[in-house]
Amino acid sequence: MKQTQYKNYQLLLNKIGTTFQQHQSRAIRQVSIEKVQAYWAIGQQIVEYEQEGKVKAEYGKQLLIQLSKDLKTRYGKEFSRTNLVYMRLFYIKYSKSQTVSDQLSWSHYVEILSISDDLERSFYEQQTVIERWSEK
Repeated sequence: MKQTQYKNYQLLLNKIGTTFQQHQSRAIRQVSIEKVQAYWAIGQQIVEYEQEGKVKAEYGKQLLIQLSKDLKTRYGKEFSRTNLVYMRLFYIKYSKSQTVSDQLSWSHYVEILSISDDLERSFYEQQTVIERWSEK
């Protein structure tokens, strides 16, 4: 390969690599957004099921245990009882889906949901977005 051909080839290689990485990053980001939205909707479905049946706390605990077993069998480990508890809490704390930021991942929300004070939780949400805090 001639020197100019080699240079042009390297430019092409770099451009393709950059294009691929940009689109891959966007795809991963979109999957994260969809996951957060799905978990909010799952939390909504659990809460509405509980409220319609006026489920008491003890039965609600059993509900999440049974749901976890059945969902893990069908869809995998992400449906642990703990994760279902977070999905339920996610819907309760963010009952209007418009308040859910598409800039935060599920891992961010799991961390933030441990904060009981609404104002403090809101502060950390905003700081996470502004300062682009990592998930761990």
